[in-house]
Amino acid sequence: MLYLEIISPEKLLFAGEITIIKLPGVSGSFEIMKNHVPIISTLKQGKIKVKETSGIVSYFDVEGGLVEVSNNEVKVLVE
Repeated sequence: MLYLEIISPEKLLFAGEITIIKLPGVSGSFEIMKNHVPIISTLKQGKIKVKETSGIVSYFDVEGGLVEVSNNEVKVLVE
């Protein structure tokens, strides 16, 4: 399980436990799952796909941003 926060300049868009997240990276889409190595990466315009531990799938449209992964915590700052 991962803990995810998606934050925009205006508000907290999502906070909760997830099983996987797919992100629109500048060099291509990538996924993050439990025990992913620590990374910091930039994001381009696209959709973020989140699968919660309950099985609910959510999508977030973003103009770009930044993701940081460390110790099964994912923080995504988006525009």
